[in-house]
Amino acid sequence: MNGMTQENALSQTFNIAIAQLNPTVGDVAGNLAKAREARADAARQGAHLLMMTELFISGYPPEDLVLKPAFIRACWKAVESLAADTADGGPGVVIGFPRQDETGRYNSVAVLDGGKVIAIRDKIDLPNYGEFDEKRVFDQGAMPGPVNFRGVRIGIPICEDIWGDLGVCETLAESGAEILLVPNGSPYYRGKVDIRHQVVLKQVIETGLPMVYAAQLGGQDELVFDGASFAFNADKSLAFQLSQFETALAVITWKRTENGWHCSQGPMARIPESEEADYRACLLGFRDYVNKNGFKNVVLGLSGGIDSAICAAIAVDALGEERVRTVMLPYHYTSEDSLKDAADCAKALGCRYDIVPIEGPVTGFSSALSNLFEGTNSGITEENLQSRARGTILMAISNKFGSMVVTTGNKSEMSVGYATLYGDMNGGFNPIKDLYKMQVYALARWRNENVPPDALGPSGAVIPQNIIDKAPSAELRPDQKDQDSLPPYPVLDDILECLVEREMGVEEIVARGHDVDTVHRIEHLLYLAEYKRRQSAPGVKITKKNFGRDRRYPITNRFRDR
Repeated sequence: MNGMTQENALSQTFNIAIAQLNPTVGDVAGNLAKAREARADAARQGAHLLMMTELFISGYPPEDLVLKPAFIRACWKAVESLAADTADGGPGVVIGFPRQDETGRYNSVAVLDGGKVIAIRDKIDLPNYGEFDEKRVFDQGAMPGPVNFRGVRIGIPICEDIWGDLGVCETLAESGAEILLVPNGSPYYRGKVDIRHQVVLKQVIETGLPMVYAAQLGGQDELVFDGASFAFNADKSLAFQLSQFETALAVITWKRTENGWHCSQGPMARIPESEEADYRACLLGFRDYVNKNGFKNVVLGLSGGIDSAICAAIAVDALGEERVRTVMLPYHYTSEDSLKDAADCAKALGCRYDIVPIEGPVTGFSSALSNLFEGTNSGITEENLQSRARGTILMAISNKFGSMVVTTGNKSEMSVGYATLYGDMNGGFNPIKDLYKMQVYALARWRNENVPPDALGPSGAVIPQNIIDKAPSAELRPDQKDQDSLPPYPVLDDILECLVEREMGVEEIVARGHDVDTVHRIEHLLYLAEYKRRQSAPGVKITKKNFGRDRRYPITNRFRDR
């Protein structure tokens, strides 16, 4: 790497490498290694500056890890080590890390060049809503000025600094910034790319400066970071657009003009439509949860229904057929159609398929409880024993072979408690936890017609059409259908979206054309099932308001909207 005439090199041309990478929370050494590899790649492509994402060294979000002084020290040591690398005259680096000094603890960015840390900037606007609670662990930074990097005055607002109303970008523009570089840790939800574009355009219009938005990639527990980094020129034209759901390192050339810095030849990746984006978010979140937590393989109960079928498809697409075991757990009420559909689905996906009947365990439970239950009528307790027998068998397979159990309940079911604790809710992760039932059907149809670019599974119809077409059923009693207990799913999903995502009142929902008694019943079930949701496995966030991080309702709660 040659550092000659760096100031001159930036007088008319500024090559910025955008690193859209997948860090792991807590893996400071691994994240540092990724940063070094990215810098070497950026140098080969002639970059002057490598731009990493928010809190890249620690991984994002680190949550309470930043309360540990040893963790903060490890992150700072990594930053100093990376800074020393820049003594070779190659690209400088903008990289996020957590830091602490006598004044507080900060979500920060370091600018590295010439073998040292030449500047540090702290996040001003700390988000405290939805999945974010940064005010819990970080202090507000001071209003920043631009950083002089080889003669170019760069402003570095950090993520929420461009979303809020504290005037961070305006201050940077007024204090002489020529270009704004924004490191981000912005989680996915449906339609998020368009929203980010709108936020950045607003700041570009207000400041008159170009803005580069570097976005993190990867799954972290329930959050998915979808990448799709981009920039807008000062004239409001899209300068470049990187891919969504894929790692990338792109060197973008900016030219100095009489109107400031401008990019005219950046890459323009296609942004997926909603079904593809949702499916790929489930895929990325599931893959990273399994791999980052060290699971070698997964197991799930394949019932012949739509939920377990789409979960099996996601698992195979994420991990490959050799790492996925499916198990059919039949009982008296399991139909021949379900047996055939499950077998056909496993065959289409190419994954292992076992059959373990639950007759013995259910009979054993019933026998053990016969004296206690004498004189009572058979009902939901006996139905739940079937589900719990299945859950116990899947957990036994998990323990014996080190497989993570995939749980398969959709958001519609989890909303109203149509699930069995310690039964079908058993599992380590749920890839469809934040998808309503009708969205599950839409993704199944999409997957049968498409294969994601990074999928390890086969092409073609991997979910048998009969699974999509037939009426859903838990098959815990003769001729059972979900609609015996619930409204039709299109009706249920609309009511739930109004109650959960929009926080609408009963009167407002009834005004949309829904039956008042049905709305009251669904609202009651939603509140009642909070205790179940608190014990459910984590799952990929897809909507703007998922259960858990985004929606924090009390378990003990007597309020009803009547």
